[in-house]
Amino acid sequence: MVDIFEILTESAEKAKKKHREELLAPLGVKEFFVEGSVSIDKRTCKGVECKLCIKACPTNALFWRAGDVGIIEDLCVYCGACVLSCIVDNCIRVERKRADGVVEIFSKPKDFTLLQHGISARRRRDGILDIYRHPKKYLKLDK
Repeated sequence: MVDIFEILTESAEKAKKKHREELLAPLGVKEFFVEGSVSIDKRTCKGVECKLCIKACPTNALFWRAGDVGIIEDLCVYCGACVLSCIVDNCIRVERKRADGVVEIFSKPKDFTLLQHGISARRRRDGILDIYRHPKKYLKLDK
């Protein structure tokens, strides 16, 4: 049995992905996080005073509009630069999904830094384990 809603949903997702790729291509930014969301708490945002998140955004997904910071979701790659540059904790909230299915949520520069440090530490550990787990591979590197 064919589920028409599933077909329509898949078609819409493919069209959205293609549109995003077309928008991001001229910017030269590689899209690491396909799925995600970004939100700004308008009550705590000091946008008019700083606009640091707008300056930090590599894809220009954040912009200044009549009295607050706007978001163009199709341009956002959920990199976290806006959270790192924000002067107010819990003002900008980023939720993103990695290729392996892991969901990351952060809204403070400290949380983002700890998350990135953990990822880097895991990559370093995995690289070392990969070399030492295979002695023949290690010995070949030595020559």
